[in-house]
Amino acid sequence: MQLPLQITARDFELTDSIEAVIREKTGKLETFYDRILGCRVVIETPHRSHHKGILYNVRIYLSVPGADLVVKREPHEDLYVAIRDAFDAARRQLQDYARRQRGEVKSREAVPYAHVVQLFRDEGYGFIGNVDGREIYFHRNSVVNGDFDQLEVGTQVRYVEEQGEEGPQASSVVIV
Repeated sequence: MQLPLQITARDFELTDSIEAVIREKTGKLETFYDRILGCRVVIETPHRSHHKGILYNVRIYLSVPGADLVVKREPHEDLYVAIRDAFDAARRQLQDYARRQRGEVKSREAVPYAHVVQLFRDEGYGFIGNVDGREIYFHRNSVVNGDFDQLEVGTQVRYVEEQGEEGPQASSVVIV
């Protein structure tokens, strides 16, 4: 970390053991992402309303290149549990951020487009032609919103392909 760790306790006394736990957990964060610029941990006891006992609220502010990550968890009666939960959430955020930086984020496959090439309206099925030049079977029941009767040869559709009993077939056919 380029900047020193900042630990702030509001409305209660911070003990050496709590500070040691926070320093240890902050050090572990650097194993998940080694380019952390700064970290600030704020622990406070929010105003009590109808709850008996003390609740601890832990927030973690992480500065990383190009972003600031903020972790705020629900208050908890056990300070150690509140710290653990907040640092677990910070670890997950850092791992997600590191994956995005490396370009490892999963991208959703685009739903393929096609057009109706044959239509057997009386029998309740047809074929769509996709960009590969293949013809894929679809049934009346595969057309979303009951739009089978709206289809014509040449209608552009989106579809999901799956393996049927006699080869590939389209399911969830949607008129574009």
